[in-house]
Amino acid sequence: MKLFKKTKKEETKGTKALNELIRVLGKEKVLSAIEDRICYSYDSTKQKALPDIVIRPDDTSDISNTLKIANKYEIPVYARGAGTGLSGGAVPLMGGIVFDLKSMNKIIEICPEDFVATVEPGVVTKDLQDEVAKHGLLYPPDPSSAAFSTIGGNVAECAGGITGLKYGVTRDYVLALEIVLPDGSVINTGRKTLRSVTGYDLTRLFIGSEGTLGIFTKITVKLIPDPERIDTLAAFFSDRDDAIDAADLIIDNNILPRTLEFMDQMSINAVRGYGEVTIDEDVKALLLIDIDGTEESIRHELSVVENACKEKKALRTKVAETSKERDALWAVRRIISPALYNVATHKINEDICVPRSKIKEMLQKVDQINEHHTVYIANFGHIGDGNIHVNIMYKDDPGQEELAESIVNKIMEEVIASGGTISGEHGIGNKKSQFLELEISPQVFAIMKRFKNFFDPKGIMNPGKMFVT
Repeated sequence: MKLFKKTKKEETKGTKALNELIRVLGKEKVLSAIEDRICYSYDSTKQKALPDIVIRPDDTSDISNTLKIANKYEIPVYARGAGTGLSGGAVPLMGGIVFDLKSMNKIIEICPEDFVATVEPGVVTKDLQDEVAKHGLLYPPDPSSAAFSTIGGNVAECAGGITGLKYGVTRDYVLALEIVLPDGSVINTGRKTLRSVTGYDLTRLFIGSEGTLGIFTKITVKLIPDPERIDTLAAFFSDRDDAIDAADLIIDNNILPRTLEFMDQMSINAVRGYGEVTIDEDVKALLLIDIDGTEESIRHELSVVENACKEKKALRTKVAETSKERDALWAVRRIISPALYNVATHKINEDICVPRSKIKEMLQKVDQINEHHTVYIANFGHIGDGNIHVNIMYKDDPGQEELAESIVNKIMEEVIASGGTISGEHGIGNKKSQFLELEISPQVFAIMKRFKNFFDPKGIMNPGKMFVT
């Protein structure tokens, strides 16, 4: 547990703030017992840092009142949804106040005729998807954590997911935001219209800001008609490059799949025998492809996809005939992350993204970087848009952690050299902040910091994230 020693002055400020919060919000919304605070000390990066206070707000006014007090006493503040982030965005590195936003989970309205929905930040992504589906609509952003991650967290990190190739990421679907600023004031950005070009696009500025500028309290998103049906095809290859070539050929044939996912040999080895998953020993790479649309369009596109895979030497292909078969194929992809812990006890999950034309070259460079090392690297992910999860796995042996970190550094340098980005969907947090200036020029970096200082002059919003200098 990472703890920061506080000065007597800081302890006095904390006590005053706690008493004021209890008086303004009520005791039931303010948690300070150690057993409560421990529950909010970590996220999926497994970092730990203990907050001093946890606030469970019911509405915008609770957040506004809390931020007024936090700003007054200059106490750090962190927004937390489900804690599924993979870059450290919700970890309270400097102590202070954590907002538990899960109870702000109302779907405020769904307007089918306008193709929009408005929700609170604690709404679980899949819950929204299920509700809008009742109206024949789709909310496309689909992170792997959709069953438990929240919309607020998705917006804060600009989450991507498996449908990004065809439908885009969270940023492409957020129309308007209600935001509480660090001083407790409330602003509204954007409109509940499918188009708006009035003034600067502040909505997009806040999307992906990782809680460093303000707290989202209402989120309006765009919806689209739900496709008539979805078909799933798995293609199995004996060579990784053949799978990459097949993915390229699919898109070259003017097919834009709903999903186009890739697994390499290490990923496949990890899931073999995990649960009920069975994959033949001759398989060294796998593509998992969803096609959506009308029955007629799917029949045509599925044929093109299957032929492309066979042309690029697929050992075999499998089209799911039932929903049960489709779920079984997707189970292979969903269990990769937990299954990788069978390979090694520790994992660094990077989410690099490179131009599609550079995928094969990038993975070859990853091989070269690790050629003489003893760590394990598994590559999988959204090959259709160049977003690959490079997982560096290592054991508790002496020097392994340092070796893994050095490999990450080299991979990031190669990613930037190839014209790619250090994060395709997980965000920066504190886990990637050291690499930010590799990708962003000094002038742009300075502009970003000026935005941060304008909105948060006292530096209370999610300190220790994004910016390390």
